[in-house]
Order: sequence, then structure tokens, then C-alpha cells
Amino acid sequence: MPRFAANLTMMFNEAGFLDRFAAAAAAGFEAVEFLFPYDFEPDVIRARLDAAGLTQALFNLPPGNWAGGERGLAALPGREGEFRQSVETALRYARATGVGRLHVMSGLADRSDAKARATYRSSLAFACDKAGEAGLDVLIEPINPRDMPGYFLNDFNFAADLIADMARPNLKLQFDIYHRQIIHGDVIRGLRELMPIIGHIQIASVPARNEPGTGELNDFRVLRELDALGYAGYVGCEYRPAGETVAGLGWLKAFAG
Repeated sequence: MPRFAANLTMMFNEAGFLDRFAAAAAAGFEAVEFLFPYDFEPDVIRARLDAAGLTQALFNLPPGNWAGGERGLAALPGREGEFRQSVETALRYARATGVGRLHVMSGLADRSDAKARATYRSSLAFACDKAGEAGLDVLIEPINPRDMPGYFLNDFNFAADLIADMARPNLKLQFDIYHRQIIHGDVIRGLRELMPIIGHIQIASVPARNEPGTGELNDFRVLRELDALGYAGYVGCEYRPAGETVAGLGWLKAFAG
């Protein structure tokens, strides 16, 4: 059975962010992920993980001005210095939390722009070098253009080709089942073909991004396929509960049963 990580950015919003760690543990989760920890000092996050007995599965590098609409820095020409600083910041939090993988958001840029492509490759190379020194993986995630219009990395094939071309052993694919279904469909075939380069998986129903099992996909069939493929990592529950978080966890009990 896959190991699930609660996404504290989306789940348990009935509580303040720092209180969501305990809420996730009380609901039976052994690991958590979230978008960003940077509103709190690293030792504060570490203390919440320790108190709840949780493993940190994943978080993102600083994205630039998120409130202002930015969605990452890696593919933005002229922002290289800020990106490199974001890597150093993320590594400081990684050391405190013990996380093994960091997601690098590409940002809003035109993938046909040669400068953006070159900047993205250079940024990923820098991140891989720095993360590799710390024994960490760097993840890239295609995000669908409906949820995030203009996002540079919006194609799984491009991501796979880039990972192969760069040939960095710690550069991996973050395979979000929700985004895959919207961008390409063919989820199970995609998992089978890309499993050798997958470093993390996330799930939500399509199209509403609610609890698994409530949308157009047979999410349980997809999750069982992960066992058949030998996937041993975490599956991040990056969904928006349709109602109260704990009340909506019936899908997890049904799947486990």
C-alpha cells in the first residue's frame, strides 16, 4: 500500500498552519508535505515534526513573490542571483527538517524562449549540484495550464526529455496524477513509462481537485498500480477537501480496507 503524506497547505485548514502537524498525525498520517515553510524559522518546523512524530516528505524552493503572482524563479532570465539564494534558503530548511527532496518551480515563462530554456537548465544544474552535496534530490513538476496559465513546465514529455538530457542522478520527476490527467491523460501508462525517473507522486481527484475517488479517474486503480510498479516513496495528498478534512478521509479508510 502506498505511503501517504498529508499536504498541509491544502489539508487541515480548520487549524492554523503550525497546528496542522498534530492534526495530520492524529488523523493517522506519518508524513507531511506543503508548499512553503518560509513564514516560520526552521527550528519551529522541526519542533512540530518531532512533536507529532512526522516525516517531512517534500517542500518547494522559495517561489519569488507568490502573493504578487510569481510561481517560481528557475526559468526567469535576470533572476539567477535570486534563484541561487532561494536554493541556499531551501537547503537551510532541508537540514533542519530532514527532508530528502526539494521541488523547484520553473516560474511563468514562455518555453519557446531560448533564454528562458537556457536559464532553466542552468538553474536546475546549480540546484542539483548544491542539493547533491547535501544528499538531496531535486524535483521538477509539470503543472497544467488551466490551474497555472503561463507556467513554463507544463508538459511531461518535455520534463522527461530534459531529465534524460541533463543526466543528473538527483534530478527527478514529480508526477502529480491530477496534473497528468489534465495535461495528457493516460495516467497509468505515464506512470509505467516514467517510473524510473519519478521521485515523488501526488494525487487529487479530477476535475475538482478534491478527495481521491470523487472524480473522473479510478484513483484506487491508479494507486494499486503504484504497488505493482514497486513505488516505495510517498504519495502526497495535494487535494482540497470538499468539506472538513477529517470527515473527508473516508477514501483513505476505504482504500486501506
